[in-house]
Amino acid sequence: MRNYLVIANQTVVSDTVVEKVRDLMEVGQSRFHIVVPATRVQEGLTWTEGAAQALARRRLELAMVRFGQMQVHVTGAVGDENPVLAALDAVRERQFDELLLCTLPSGVSGWLKQDLPARLRRRISIPVTHLPIPRLAPVERMRRLELLRDERQEGAA
Repeated sequence: MRNYLVIANQTVVSDTVVEKVRDLMEVGQSRFHIVVPATRVQEGLTWTEGAAQALARRRLELAMVRFGQMQVHVTGAVGDENPVLAALDAVRERQFDELLLCTLPSGVSGWLKQDLPARLRRRISIPVTHLPIPRLAPVERMRRLELLRDERQEGAA
């Protein structure tokens, strides 16, 4: 059985990620551990760690439900706000065969602007597969809007 570490934030329930997981499941038995970094949620000039944690937790819950519906063996955690540290923490805790890094498209992705795929490849000994979503499809844009709405409602509560 192969073990995959999935590092994703806004893209965690994207069609690209779901299709990749489905493809890997067809090849053979697989387990997936999803880590959603608690990346800062910035509104204006301020942010709160609590809002970042809440949004990451909500995204993780959505992913767990979606992959659970596909009958995928999946576990997950909210990770450090720095995706490299989040990945390193996960690799220290468990053995993985491959890391799947899911990002927004080039030009939009802050992780790609930080050269995250190359940084992870330098720091982690397992293969890193980069899964950029090709564009923000209408359904994915709607999911992002729903997540932002939920985040604002949680922040107001």
